[in-house]
Amino acid sequence: MDSVTSYAKKVVAGKIIAGDSVKKACKRHLKDLKKSKRKDYPYYFDAEQAEYCFAFAENYCRHSKGKWAGKPLILEDWQRFVVGSIFGWKRKDDDTRRFRYFYIQVARKNGKSTLMAFIGLYVIVCDGENGAEIYSAATKKDQARIIFDEAKNMIGKSPELRTILTTYRNNITFDAQLSKFEPLSSDSETLDGLNVHLGLIDELHAHKTGDVYNILDSATGARTQPLIGTGTTAGRNPNCFCKELYDYYKNILNETVENEDIFIYIAELDENDDWTDPQNWIKANPNMNVSVNLKDMESVYTASKNIPSKLNEFKCKKLNMWVTDTASWANMEQYNKPPTLKITKEDLIGKKCYAAGDLAVRNDLASVVFEFPLSDRYFAVLHHSFIPEDKIFDNSQKHHIDYQRYIDMGYITATPGNAVDFDYIEDYILRMRDKYDILEVCLDPWNATQLESHLIDEGMKVVEVRQGFKTLSEPTKELGITIEERKLIHFDDPILKWAVGNTVVTFDENGNVRPNKAKSINKIDPAMALIIAHTRAYTHELNYVDVNAIAAAQLAEYEEMLRGQI
Repeated sequence: MDSVTSYAKKVVAGKIIAGDSVKKACKRHLKDLKKSKRKDYPYYFDAEQAEYCFAFAENYCRHSKGKWAGKPLILEDWQRFVVGSIFGWKRKDDDTRRFRYFYIQVARKNGKSTLMAFIGLYVIVCDGENGAEIYSAATKKDQARIIFDEAKNMIGKSPELRTILTTYRNNITFDAQLSKFEPLSSDSETLDGLNVHLGLIDELHAHKTGDVYNILDSATGARTQPLIGTGTTAGRNPNCFCKELYDYYKNILNETVENEDIFIYIAELDENDDWTDPQNWIKANPNMNVSVNLKDMESVYTASKNIPSKLNEFKCKKLNMWVTDTASWANMEQYNKPPTLKITKEDLIGKKCYAAGDLAVRNDLASVVFEFPLSDRYFAVLHHSFIPEDKIFDNSQKHHIDYQRYIDMGYITATPGNAVDFDYIEDYILRMRDKYDILEVCLDPWNATQLESHLIDEGMKVVEVRQGFKTLSEPTKELGITIEERKLIHFDDPILKWAVGNTVVTFDENGNVRPNKAKSINKIDPAMALIIAHTRAYTHELNYVDVNAIAAAQLAEYEEMLRGQI
């Protein structure tokens, strides 16, 4: 039995400990093997080609670092599964590669860069492609050089490769076929005119946009069997391009989306695993006891578990878990799960709600929400934001988000000029009043005086909510609990999700909490509007004492005590 199929069977049988995503990748291989026997299935697995890859690694490539420096590159079983799948699966009609893309996500120190460098060397030497252009790409030059420099160092340790490949500071050449291997970054002046045969993208989670990936992908049209490969660890930004790909690839593994062109290997813990249990850590670290030492991991965990910033770093880099900023307000893992109560937007028509706006900066994003208190401490929320038309491009660049996309989707309204026109916000609130029973409109009085006056003239009740600790602390905490319990029904609004994920909170000396715009990783205006709405929604409908009344009563009591009347 070939190495790829052997690994797949062992994983599926439970003989090799692996997470659900790896199990599904292995099941996919085994299912496709059965389908390949059918005439109508367009792919087949060439086990000899896979074994040839392994032989090239062992006979031509050498480790360049650490205790293995100079020794042959013997691929581990999981690496054989990855490499053998990428190069072993072929198309029946022309024998070219089946997979046009691959995605490898593992925790750090699992030999990812070495594996990617090997793939680059294998392709430049063994693909038989004249004039092949191979690039290791990233947003910055230093990051782009990691895979490239590893490939150069492997050549330096290999007499066999030195006889056929020539290394220079910024490229590797295979003169016999006029092929080259170069690092490439988004700040390079050579992004145009590429003719990519293989693109290797390192640590995609660190890319703020998909620009580099898309440039490489769009430059493969002239090749018969191009390959775009990503090697990454999970990151801290749940709204980045890499996370979008990750979610899409998970859907492929879950068979909710079909795409035969992509090979996926995601080594991660399962959703219900206890991530503090070292027995589960191997799922994110397939190179455990090779390049990853369990005792070292346990030591790092012990030193980190009581320091939030270090603990998040451990979860992200050592356990390959997507996390948000260490001071994040909401549990985004829970936020991203479906609420435990299912309703539709149509179910909210005619129901009571509390409107709120965060309108502080007029040349930026302004947001309004409508929060609906439901039974059993459930809350539903509808959101809409506004942006000045003249600032769409600049703000998209500054905030690393495609505002035009969400304008087209209906989540944001662009108002004419270079500042948000509050008349549009007023009109929107009044139109929403025709559909919903808006009890109050909650506004911070700063910068909203005219809007407040107009809404009052229209017969609406406006409540001023100041953004201080005493006003926002309890609603912020309560809303965090609501998210944790999956009782916030947000209808998967992408802008609200982005803002909630961006939100960082700060504490005062008394343990009070409120959102901190300055420390948050990006815009939080929609989340801020939601918290402002919650100051009224949770106190009025759930018979909580109004936090403003508490503060006033405490102040009066303190002043009375000072006067000696208590």
